[in-house]
Amino acid sequence: MNQEQILRWLQRFATTIDKNKEYLTQLDAAIGDADHGINMERGLKKLQAQLPTLEDKDIGTTLKSASMTLISSIGGASGPLYGTFFLRASAAIAGKHELDEHDMLTLLQAGLQGIVERGKTQLGDKTMVDALYPAVLAFAQAVQDGKLMQEAMQLTVAACEQGMISTKAMQAKKGRASYLGDRSIGHQDPGATSLYLMLKSLYESV
Repeated sequence: MNQEQILRWLQRFATTIDKNKEYLTQLDAAIGDADHGINMERGLKKLQAQLPTLEDKDIGTTLKSASMTLISSIGGASGPLYGTFFLRASAAIAGKHELDEHDMLTLLQAGLQGIVERGKTQLGDKTMVDALYPAVLAFAQAVQDGKLMQEAMQLTVAACEQGMISTKAMQAKKGRASYLGDRSIGHQDPGATSLYLMLKSLYESV
């Protein structure tokens, strides 16, 4: 995966969030502040405007720039979490202009670790970790099995989607949704949903 594809990923992520802004807000209205879609769209629109200035940069620099933009422009908990994902990912593949399957695994693992540490969350808390963790596991298994990038990402997105769906049955243990107790059960987590849209955009850009 090269720099052009990384820029295409970020562009597609921004477009996808814009198309799903209302859906994400509806999900958040059920268990949160009803602003996840609005916040994500605002941050990614700013990132989208910045992409042309990154065309001659390496992938690590691009992801670090994305991190800074998202941290400063996405409100609530999502800004620091997505920002940390991209910041850790940028450090893990610093200076690279192309990523092979092992590099991508390093990127995803670093991003996951960053979100877990920043959010102080774990599997089953009804957060984006419930979508990202099984996705990273699936990619690691695909790499171990010798799969190439496109097939590995396809398996990853499928696992991410199942993780996202699984949040419906969970009781929230983090954030605003945790105040609802068992009333949070039955609602899909908005953060897990935007995370799925991020990885789906990555797969579509490979």
